[in-house]
Amino acid sequence: MTKPRVAIHKFSSCDGCQLAFLNAGAALLELAQLVDLVHFAEAGAVQPDAAVDIAFVEGSITTAHEIERIQNIRANSKYLVTIGACATSGGIQALRNGKMQGADWIASVYASPQFISSLDTSTAIAQHVKVDYELWGCPVTSRQVLQLLRDLLFAVRPKVNADPLCLDCKRAGNVCVLVTRGEPCMGPVTRTGCGALCPQFGRACYACFGPSELVNGHALGQRLSGLGLTSADVAKRFLFINAGAEAYAEAAAFTEHKHD
Repeated sequence: MTKPRVAIHKFSSCDGCQLAFLNAGAALLELAQLVDLVHFAEAGAVQPDAAVDIAFVEGSITTAHEIERIQNIRANSKYLVTIGACATSGGIQALRNGKMQGADWIASVYASPQFISSLDTSTAIAQHVKVDYELWGCPVTSRQVLQLLRDLLFAVRPKVNADPLCLDCKRAGNVCVLVTRGEPCMGPVTRTGCGALCPQFGRACYACFGPSELVNGHALGQRLSGLGLTSADVAKRFLFINAGAEAYAEAAAFTEHKHD
């Protein structure tokens, strides 16, 4: 039987989420026996226009050419899965959205801005084409991508966990850094997936994995303000990595407006 065809595409990003495949080690070798990796530039296979069963997409849309590319990928894919904060919410680069005109920020970053062609915004893949599944994280983990891939291969409906990170801390017996140490932890509004890595080592969560299923941003914003953070600092906590996530953007706007 013909093996399912899989492609892994990169847009504007740091490549970190693609490493979730490469870092899988022996599991990647097992995966290669189940599928044909027809496009994965970091692993050597280059067929960007190939028709595939499953396309994984890393990175946000920041250029006009990327809009054309993602539309072509969508047309050639049975399933399209976005991986990582950039692909699911615009990523860190979405901090520029609405803050200044493209020409202004380009000139402030690049020595020769005349050679840079970019949109004014950094947007999620889902704002341009239909996305079948989203894997949040900065970066995503090998466990996430391999589990979803296996689910699709064996006709199992993938379960994407959107529980708050606090549940992971409870299960692991981690001491709450927000309650006991007064650390401005984003765990109550962040989805699980990383294994509560930062709280496990006594550090506050940075909201790398995006909004949990239920986000009470107003309440957490008030709690963080009570720790001494300014309204601007609270807003930055929500917008730092997933600035394009609607729930975080709304919480940040509420906090800033309340203290104007």
